[in-house]
Amino acid sequence: MKVLLVNGSPHKNGCTHTALEEVAGELNKQGIETEILWCGVKPTMGCIGCGKCKETLQCWYGEDMVNEFLKKVKETDGFVFGTPIHFAGTSGAIKCFMDRAFCSKLSIYANKPAAAIVSCRRGGAQGGFEDMNRYFTIANMPVVSSQYWNEVHGNTPEEVRQDLEGMQTMRQLGRNMAWMLRCIEAGKQAGIAEPEHEPAVKTNFIR
Repeated sequence: MKVLLVNGSPHKNGCTHTALEEVAGELNKQGIETEILWCGVKPTMGCIGCGKCKETLQCWYGEDMVNEFLKKVKETDGFVFGTPIHFAGTSGAIKCFMDRAFCSKLSIYANKPAAAIVSCRRGGAQGGFEDMNRYFTIANMPVVSSQYWNEVHGNTPEEVRQDLEGMQTMRQLGRNMAWMLRCIEAGKQAGIAEPEHEPAVKTNFIR
């Protein structure tokens, strides 16, 4: 089993990475393979809603990390997406990344557990945390929780490591993710089918 962790910070080895590493370390202890994918610092184009990816499951704009991520989805069992908090919300990079990763491709994520983690110096964590979870709850993804909201605090990786509650929350998140993945696998082996998904009904309010 494998979990893909996405770092939406412009700092490759900064505070968000520190939190993701803590989650990945616990997943590894639980026998789960992990990979951390960094969005990078090159501009990430936002989704233009063209719908071309509905059939190809790839974004027509292939010059950044989105398509590299999409190629890994099929072989991935669970996801953790991380973002720093910018102006009480997600980073611009992870917002554009997730819009394009999820648009018109929700079915490829169905029944795969996901979690969001946020990193902030002081405040604004909850706005970003809620924004991230909205992607999972529209894609039939079980959301993995922890003992507290999935956030760490600090202005440097060293300060984040001093956030003992935050680090503990990350480790518990890793254990909870591993447990859920094993439960899903055990269910499959026992012959329990995945939930049936009806064809989506689109109801517009103005006709």
